[in-house]
Order: sequence, then structure tokens, then C-alpha cells
Amino acid sequence: MPSPLLTQYIAGHDGDPWYGTSRTRMLRGVSAADAAATPIPGGHSIWQLVLHMTAWTEEVQRRLDGAAPATPARGDWPPVPAPTDAAWRAAKAALTRAHARVADTVATMPAQRLQRAVGKTREPALGTGVTFGEMLVGLAQHDAYHVGQIAQLKRLLGR
Repeated sequence: MPSPLLTQYIAGHDGDPWYGTSRTRMLRGVSAADAAATPIPGGHSIWQLVLHMTAWTEEVQRRLDGAAPATPARGDWPPVPAPTDAAWRAAKAALTRAHARVADTVATMPAQRLQRAVGKTREPALGTGVTFGEMLVGLAQHDAYHVGQIAQLKRLLGR
């Protein structure tokens, strides 16, 4: 039976999270043009948010695989490619793959590993100085925060 932590992490991506709409449902029907739009001057686009969530999910996976904490290999806010339908589908698929990989890893790791420390010092921007369990809760919180931003951007775009 999956842990409550894993259950909530999965629900936030493609389930029935208690706060409302899952990320997958929120992104459904968003076109490449809408994903690339920035209706708030100086703000992020839906596409940027998706790439950002993917980058941090991949970084969490690196840490779960035993790597030392670092900023994401893609960067904190990876650049958006030319806004084609194919590139947008690829961006969403990469997020889903990264999410599934973390979920699969957490499903098979010993529960006591969740109590081990990530990094040696507390650096909030890097998400270190917490336990693996706290890091996973933080990733779920991070994703929920950005899904809320996506909801607002969709509203501003009239979707």
C-alpha cells in the first residue's frame, strides 16, 4: 500500500487532490500558443512553469538517486523553445516522465530513507537541510503552488 505521502504526490499530478484540480487536468486543452503566452507583463508563462516544475522534479530524482543537491541541470527556469504543438506535447510528456520516475523511486525505497538528510545545511532556495520526506512534501507543495499559477494564467487567457 502506498504511503500517504506518495498517494498525495501522485494525486497532485494526475488524480483527485484535496485542493482541487490535478496538474494533468489543469494542462488539458492548453494549446502551445496559450502555454507560451505571458498575460502578466514580466510574469511567467504556463510553458515556463511546466519546464520549471520538470527541472525541479528531475533534480529531486537526482537526489533520490544519491547525487549531491544542486540547482537543476536544466536551470531553475529553462528557456522555452519555439512554441510548436510538438514541442508543447514534448514538454508535458517530460514532466509526466519525471513525475512517474520520482513516484516509482519513492514507491520502492525503504521508509526509513525518508528520514535521511538532504544536504548538510539548510538552504531554502536549494531545498536542502531537510529530510528526503520533507523534500518530497516540498516538491508536492511546489507543484501545487505552480498549478495554482497555471489556473490563474488560464483565467487571464479566457480559458
